[in-house]
Amino acid sequence: MKIKFLAIIAGVAIVATGCVRTVDGDRTGAVPLVKDKVEARYERTPAQVYDAAKAVLQVNGTLRSESTIHSTNTVLALEGKVNQRDVWIAIEPVDAKVSKVVIQARTQGGGTDRPLCYDLDKQIALKLAR
Repeated sequence: MKIKFLAIIAGVAIVATGCVRTVDGDRTGAVPLVKDKVEARYERTPAQVYDAAKAVLQVNGTLRSESTIHSTNTVLALEGKVNQRDVWIAIEPVDAKVSKVVIQARTQGGGTDRPLCYDLDKQIALKLAR
């Protein structure tokens, strides 16, 4: 009886964890169906926002990779690690003067860290204001 119960619990745990899509187009193992992204818009060019996001990521942690995603729009993407959290930042143009930033953070266990996303968003905004 105990073995069947533990097998059911293990099965539910395996089903509950899965793969989620990151903002840079890759997939990572994490708990699905929870909000883990923060979106912001700035009246700056994508290059200016990209430079600010890159500087903020380097100050707070380590920058792992930089990439460009080509689809309907050109999307600039950063991946890094801040406070032992995986962080992904995507920057894409909305129009000639406005850029959209999407910040996503996940813990090592696959959980979400939205307060870190909000903090990084605020730091990017302050960097752009200077």
